[in-house]
Amino acid sequence: MKLLRFGAPGAEKPGLLHTDGSIRDLSGLIDDLSGRHLYPDSLKRLADADIDALPVVDGNPRLGPPIAGTGKFICIGLNYADHAAESGLAVPSEPVVFMKATSAICGANDPIIIPRGSQKTDWEVELALVIGKPAKYVSEAEAMDHVAGYAVANDVSERAFQIEREGQWTKGKSCDNFGQIGPWLVTRDEVADPQNLPMWLKVNGETMQDGSTSTMVYGVAYLVHYLSQFMTLHPGDVISTGTPPGVGMGMKPQRYLKAGDVVELGIEGLGQQRQDVIAD
Repeated sequence: MKLLRFGAPGAEKPGLLHTDGSIRDLSGLIDDLSGRHLYPDSLKRLADADIDALPVVDGNPRLGPPIAGTGKFICIGLNYADHAAESGLAVPSEPVVFMKATSAICGANDPIIIPRGSQKTDWEVELALVIGKPAKYVSEAEAMDHVAGYAVANDVSERAFQIEREGQWTKGKSCDNFGQIGPWLVTRDEVADPQNLPMWLKVNGETMQDGSTSTMVYGVAYLVHYLSQFMTLHPGDVISTGTPPGVGMGMKPQRYLKAGDVVELGIEGLGQQRQDVIAD
C-alpha cells in the first residue's frame, strides 16, 4: 500500500493511493495515519478493505507528511562511504546518530525555507523508514518485523549552523521545513529490497545526487537493531538513513540553495518530491 495524508497543514486526513492513480479517503476506517495504526494487524485491516468502495478525493490536494504525530525523528550521518569521502571524513566505526526536531517535518512538496542568517542551506536525499511496532533490544534478524514501511526524505541542512557553530548538529538540521517526508508511506511488503533502491536529487533541473541504497554502510535492519539497544523505537518513529554523495557542501566550489531554486528528488518505487526554495 501507498499510504498518505492529504489536506491543509494541521488538518490532514488519511488516504491511500489507489492503483488507478486516484487518492482514496481512509477517514471512514481510521482517524489518522498515526503510530497506533501502523501495527501489523492495523495495516492488514487496511489492506483487506474494499479500496474501490472508498471515497475518491477530488482534485490535486496538498500531500502532508504521511505519518501523524511522529515521536522521534532519528537521522544517521555519514552512512554512505562515498559521501563520507566527499565530506573529508572517515567511515564511522558505528552509526553516527543525531536527532532532527519533529517540528521540521513537512509534506513532500512543501517549500524549503531558508532560515534567517543562513548562507549554507544544503540538500540530502535519503531513504526514511518508519517503525510499525515497538522495538527494544531487537536482534538484526528480527529487526525488519518492526518496520512498517519506507518513504523519501529530504534531510535539509544548514551547514554553518551544523558544523561551524558550537554544539551538536541539531540546530543545523531542525529549522522549519527541513524535513520533507513522502509523498507516501510505502508499506514494507511492496519493497523487495530496501538495500537496492536508486535515488536521485536535482537542483534547477541539474542532477546533483545519483546514488543507491546499495552503498549504505549500515543497512536498514542493522540500524533498527542498533538504535533499539539505546532507546525504544515506537510506531510512527522515523529513521532517516543517510545520503549518497553530491551534496552542496562536498562540491568544489561549494554550492548552496538560494531563494528561487527548485529541488526535485526521488527514490525508485517510493515516489518523488518537488520543493520551491523560499526565504524566511
